[in-house]
Amino acid sequence: MSDSVRSVNQASDPSARTPSHHPRPPAGEAAVPAPGAGPVDKRRDAFFDNAKYLAIVFVAMGHAWEPLRGDSRAAAALYIAVYTFHMPAFIVISGYFSRSFDASPGRIRRLVTGIAVPYVIFEVAYSLFKRWADDDPGHPISLLDPWYLTWFLGALFIWRLSTPLWKAVRRPLPLALAIAALASVSPDIGDDLDLQRVLQFLPFFVLGLCLKPEHFQLVRRREVRLLSVPVFAGALAVAYWVAPQMNAAWFYRRDSAQELAAPGWTGAVMTLALFGCSVVLVACFFAWVPRRTMWFTALGAGTLYGYLLHGFLAKGSRFWNWYDHDWIHQPLGEIAVTLVAVTVITVLCTPPVQRVFRFAMEPRMKWAFKRDATDLARSR
Repeated sequence: MSDSVRSVNQASDPSARTPSHHPRPPAGEAAVPAPGAGPVDKRRDAFFDNAKYLAIVFVAMGHAWEPLRGDSRAAAALYIAVYTFHMPAFIVISGYFSRSFDASPGRIRRLVTGIAVPYVIFEVAYSLFKRWADDDPGHPISLLDPWYLTWFLGALFIWRLSTPLWKAVRRPLPLALAIAALASVSPDIGDDLDLQRVLQFLPFFVLGLCLKPEHFQLVRRREVRLLSVPVFAGALAVAYWVAPQMNAAWFYRRDSAQELAAPGWTGAVMTLALFGCSVVLVACFFAWVPRRTMWFTALGAGTLYGYLLHGFLAKGSRFWNWYDHDWIHQPLGEIAVTLVAVTVITVLCTPPVQRVFRFAMEPRMKWAFKRDATDLARSR
């Protein structure tokens, strides 16, 4: 995500308020569903909360490194490596926690309050922010043209609604890859709802739907962890080698091959190649995510907050020319920028910030929905 995701909060995306890290849920069931996935199970798996927090940290670092790429080959290499796996990791987790989505009234309510409403609120907020901070009073407010980070919410809404389809077809992942490849060679798709990204990132969501708890156990094995070290090192070496000539826009998945000034056939090739590279690095990332409760585990429930709120600072840093100081483009400056990004995203995931912004991220909105049979039975 050159612009990046909804961090999959509540155990991926919005969810339980106070995570309790107890034994894992029964096999086949996610510890805490993503927004709109279904009722919240108060038992959270520390592994997934840790993965979400660490992934959102990589998101923030990637955004912080973006203005440094032109002056530092190392920064460009790190940027490419991180963008290969951080969004795919979020989307895989989102798909994994969407397995129980069945379009029931309760899940539709959570889909609306946990994804659709935050999308509208932050699309308007970001547009107004750009008008003010970038001195662009004519910038339009358009719910069909996501600006910056909000694309992920729109994509997640569409992916989640399509879950019953992917659960019904015989070969969901090959079909999703075929759709992504076709999108990558279709320049006429347009920008509405960032459909290029919706379709090109789709295979990662479907992959998450196909995964089972034992697959995550597999990547946590000691031999996989050891193997992931040379794999990551090799990925960084390749990224350093290709950085000067690589168009990072391939990793954003927001354009067709033709729009990137490449022959149409390269879109399908890059779709499959990048999917393979991303899956390998996502597996390496999961292999090193701690399984036990850490000091940052509880922050995994607040990644949606960190994701959406840090965008104002990330964009503001460009609008207000924070990167115009020469020292920032020196090695120590780059390290300082990285540490600031990690600190800021960590603070934005904390419970106090969640309490302040919950009205926008996870509104209850009981007034907007009919009471279904289950609610009526409970009230009797």
